[in-house]
Amino acid sequence: MARNIFISYKYGDTLVADLESRFIESVGGRLVYRDTRVRDYVDQLQRFLKQDDHINLGEKDGESLAEFVDSTIQTKLKGKIRQSSITIVLISKGMKEHLKPESDQWIPWEISYSLRETTVMGRKSKRNAVLGVVLPDENNSYDWYYRKNPECNSITHFTGQLFEMLRENMFNPKNPEIRECNGSKILEGECSYIKTVKWSNFIASSNWYIEKAIEIRDKADEYNLKIQLN
Repeated sequence: MARNIFISYKYGDTLVADLESRFIESVGGRLVYRDTRVRDYVDQLQRFLKQDDHINLGEKDGESLAEFVDSTIQTKLKGKIRQSSITIVLISKGMKEHLKPESDQWIPWEISYSLRETTVMGRKSKRNAVLGVVLPDENNSYDWYYRKNPECNSITHFTGQLFEMLRENMFNPKNPEIRECNGSKILEGECSYIKTVKWSNFIASSNWYIEKAIEIRDKADEYNLKIQLN
């Protein structure tokens, strides 16, 4: 089933694995090769998704929030996000500028608006499903975010390096299913409103993961959601 999709991402993050294509840009009147950046993954994602999917994009190159007030941000985001049913967040190693407040960065706002239910002309619109697609880092590895724990048949997610709007909407069921292994408590089942998946797995089965995120969205009342930025 085709879905309208909003893509949230950090345009210029280059802490990602090189794609097969070589990228060339003009610098000082001459053509030079440049590093792969997250925006290149967005281009590839658009080619993988069905052509009848409607794609809206988030941040543009160099677009800053510094001079915007909340009402301006709302105007820029609300229309795009309300036209979509799912927000895909490309989770990359350098997506977060650690010295800048989260409220001055686009991705937290895009997640916040995706999670809101709004009423327009008397009609209430659903919040978006949100799916996190984890990109491989510059070493072509997912170890920066995931760590397998074979002895417990589990995976650790290093959420501490993510935006608060992401991590607070992960591992957030109201009634968690928990098992214990080697002294650790492990959540079972669909334990996050924002489910995550490796880029390679998503590309192989994109429709399945999109529909799974929609299924989770339809059970949003089973999760403790953080919607407003601090």
